Amino acid sequence: MNRQPLTLTAWQRRRLRSQLHQTQNARLYRRTLAILEVAQGQSPTQVARSLGVSRRMVYYWIEDYTQRHDPADLILDYSPGRPTLWTEEARTLVQELLTRSPSERGYYAMNWTVPLLQEELRHATGICFADDTIRRELHRMGYVWKRPRYVLDADPEVEKKTPHSPANPGIAAPERVVG
Repeated sequence: MNRQPLTLTAWQRRRLRSQLHQTQNARLYRRTLAILEVAQGQSPTQVARSLGVSRRMVYYWIEDYTQRHDPADLILDYSPGRPTLWTEEARTLVQELLTRSPSERGYYAMNWTVPLLQEELRHATGICFADDTIRRELHRMGYVWKRPRYVLDADPEVEKKTPHSPANPGIAAPERVVG
């Protein structure tokens, strides 16, 4: 890691400020701002604290920039993120579980919920999937979440309660038209 003070020429500073004002990418903005702040005399620790990143990341950004002094070097390439934990075994298990009722697996429930699926997946695969991960995978598999609706039994005395039931026709309609 480069621990020497970062010095920029007026031209380099102008290019960085231009990138800072033109970018729509928050990550690029943060990297560019870090370089400018360190060049103005703030310590990488202070910059890291103000931007909410680790000090090591600020040093990496400085190193990336000082190799060629090109603001484009601060632009991130595509980063795919963490590899998925989903396996074909987990997908097959979820599809199998959704074809059956949770009561068949010993749960006191009529419909599958994410916490129930989470528990079954943990028992079967040994991996504790986050609830958002399960929801995302269910969406990819074409499942849609719907709020369950409670169906009440029909009221046997509904006829007595309605004002115009056949048993109580109410007021007769006039037979002649006025006028």
